[in-house]
Amino acid sequence: MKNQYVIKTFEDIKNQHPDQKEYLQAVYEVLSTLEPVVEANEKIEKYSILERIIEPERQIIFRVPWVDDKGKVRVNRGYRVQFNSAIGPYKGGLRFHPTVNLSIIKFLGFEQIFKNSLTGLPMGGGKGGSDFDPKGKSDDEIMRFCQSFMTELSKHIGPNTDVPAGDIGVGGREIGYLFGQYKRLQNEFTGVLTGKGLSFGGSLARTEATGYGLCYITEEMLKVMKNDSFKNKKVIISGSGNVALYAAEKVTQLGGTVIAMSDSSGYIYDEKGIDVQLMKELKEVKRQRISVYADIVKTASFHDDFRSIWTIPCQIALPCATQNELDEESAKTLIKNGVIAVAEGANMPSTPEAVEAFQKAKVLFAPAKAANAGGVAVSGLEMCQNSQRFSWTFQDVDEKLKDIMINIFHNAYDNAEKYGYKDNLVAGANIAGFLKVCDAMLSQGITY
Repeated sequence: MKNQYVIKTFEDIKNQHPDQKEYLQAVYEVLSTLEPVVEANEKIEKYSILERIIEPERQIIFRVPWVDDKGKVRVNRGYRVQFNSAIGPYKGGLRFHPTVNLSIIKFLGFEQIFKNSLTGLPMGGGKGGSDFDPKGKSDDEIMRFCQSFMTELSKHIGPNTDVPAGDIGVGGREIGYLFGQYKRLQNEFTGVLTGKGLSFGGSLARTEATGYGLCYITEEMLKVMKNDSFKNKKVIISGSGNVALYAAEKVTQLGGTVIAMSDSSGYIYDEKGIDVQLMKELKEVKRQRISVYADIVKTASFHDDFRSIWTIPCQIALPCATQNELDEESAKTLIKNGVIAVAEGANMPSTPEAVEAFQKAKVLFAPAKAANAGGVAVSGLEMCQNSQRFSWTFQDVDEKLKDIMINIFHNAYDNAEKYGYKDNLVAGANIAGFLKVCDAMLSQGITY
């Protein structure tokens, strides 16, 4: 960074929160690309837009007491960070995982501002969650936790204020329990949560949205920047959760071959291609470890170091597991083995050093705030359907999703070129997302 205003803004936030490494990483990544925008518009510094956009409008931290099946009272910590509402109500998922802390929630909420802006839908940025771990808990324990969590969260959300959704550890089961408790407390049936079941206001294609959207933007990136496609490409996908499973499904539909997937216990490799339907049954229905796939499919092999998945030669890599899972060494291995495109399905799964390595090697790279925006895009479409008391068909939603993802690519691609970052989709996505929010903030003035 060279611009003194940008440098000072980052140094100030780093001095205030030196221990929030994930949040600082996300802030640096965005600010470092905004210098030409700042220099082109003096109002950004005059009205302290950068200082205002990196500081959450509201941070809510609360305790969540609940009772386990043995009658013991447990206590977890809950979070909701309402980051920016300039273009719409706060929108962003809830993550239930033992690694959740304020830094991670702030990093996710900050990214959500720009991701939501890129969709073109009127949604602000927010994020929330808890250090509660759903793994190993009974349905009744999860229900009791969700009800306690929502008892506090319900005071701060609403269909026109803040609309949470799911994230890691929060799927259809958890959303159902959360929605039921909100409805009970508020005595109203509203679109206060997205990712709901189809029987109570959910949208078709929401489950598939992030994985499908990831593939739609990757396909457009390949087409425009390399005159290529998924067809006949070997693809590696880290993770085996919702995003990874439906990315694998869409890759297969687009003519690619998924040869490796992972979970926290390790990864499986099958040169002939992974049976996506079997994998969905094992992970979504039976909730099995990924090693079980190798026990059933004899051409597949299981390896217990999930990070080593990046050593397998492929043409396309889709990191869909968690933040900072793909480091510089793994990036250089992928490059050496002939990767031509990387698109992020998880939130910030590539370290800054890995991103730099991909860009230096001219590997096509789609950052998370653009590439995994499909989930929140369809969440926005679910909000539209809830407001209308109407449901669209799967095909309708899928077509809208595809259009949104293609538009996100071109918005990022065009702004990258306009501001001197040709072919740099990281910078282009940051700038495109920022410009809309910045304009709204300038238009609405200062709230004293």
